[in-house]
Order: sequence, then structure tokens, then C-alpha cells
Amino acid sequence: MRTPQLSFDQLFFDNAGTSKRYLVAGVDEAGRGPLAGSVVAAAVILDPARKVAGLADSKVLTEERREELAELIKANAVAYCIAEASVEEIDRLNILHASMLAMSRAIEGLSVTPNHCMIDGNRCPITQCNCQAIVKGDALVQEISAASILAKVDRDRTMRQLHLKHPQYGFDSNKGYPTRVHLKALQEHGVLDVHRKTFGPVRDILQPAVTDLPL
Repeated sequence: MRTPQLSFDQLFFDNAGTSKRYLVAGVDEAGRGPLAGSVVAAAVILDPARKVAGLADSKVLTEERREELAELIKANAVAYCIAEASVEEIDRLNILHASMLAMSRAIEGLSVTPNHCMIDGNRCPITQCNCQAIVKGDALVQEISAASILAKVDRDRTMRQLHLKHPQYGFDSNKGYPTRVHLKALQEHGVLDVHRKTFGPVRDILQPAVTDLPL
């Protein structure tokens, strides 16, 4: 497992000559690929005086370890915010723009304004914060790793709650992704309100292909 080596702990002096810390927020999302559920984003400003050991890309961590780290991040960060874009917004805007919207909401929801935002991926959301996109940033930058963990843990918890209402879809294990169990449940039980209607497998059920009828 690759541990992020970069973190940002810098001081700068304002016009009055007062020393201030340069605050950097890491931003990441979870849930672009699933057929169901919101897309969730998190923004995190880490405290260099209260380091969290073991940060890494959330995808390479076990669920138990992510849960442990999420609580440590929340307890030790300067600030964090978790936000989302709904299924309705995903279908209306498309998943890319909905993901950017969730990221913008996470940044704007921080209780402390960062000087700079490091975004996982190759593009930045629309926000007043100065942003920088970093491809595979969740594996390179600790602040982004922290954000990826918070976003995934939050979304996974929501999907487990949905599983209690709709156990036949297997949301507790597939988290809304198009697994065999999930696709079979869609065929047998139909589309739920939490499904993304513009995603292929869901759209195909709602709008089955028209076959030629005999004359």
C-alpha cells in the first residue's frame, strides 16, 4: 500500500507582518460509478500539529480501517465538511457535473476558509477557493487521502441504511455498483427512487429497446 508523502504545512506573513498558517484543503468524492445513491464529496484541512497516521487512498483500505481513520480525521482536523449531490441532480446535470457540485458544496461548507484546495482528479469545481487538480491525488497527498476516506465512509453508511429498506438489492455489499446481484434485483424487482435513471442498466429497464413488430 502506498502512503501519501506530501502534506502542506506552511507559514506566511500578512501585510501586518503577522505569522499565519497557509491552510490547504484536500477534496475528493465517492460514488461516481454506482447505479444508485448520491455522489458524496468531502473537504478536509489537516492540522500539522495533530497528524493522523495511516492515511491512504480509501480504495486500498479495509472498511474497518476506513471507519477508524474517519473518526481520527474528524477528531484531529482543523476543519472538514461532507456534502453530496442527489440522485435527481445526477440525472439532471450528469455525474461529472454533479460530482463537481458536491465538491463545491464541501469546500464552501468548511468552517475555516482554506488558502488553497487540492482536488483529486484532472479538473476543479467552481468555487471561490484557489484550486489545483492532482491526478491520483488520493494516493499522493494526505489531505486528499483524508477527504477520500470521509467521503467513502459517509456514502457507504448511507448505502447500508438503504439496504435495510431494500435488502433484495444488496446495497450493503455492492454500495450501488452494478454487480451481478444488483443487476438481477433490478430485473426482478424494478427501479427504485434511489436509482440513477440516466445510467445505462437502469435506463434500459425503464426504456426497453423497441423491437420490430411483424407487419
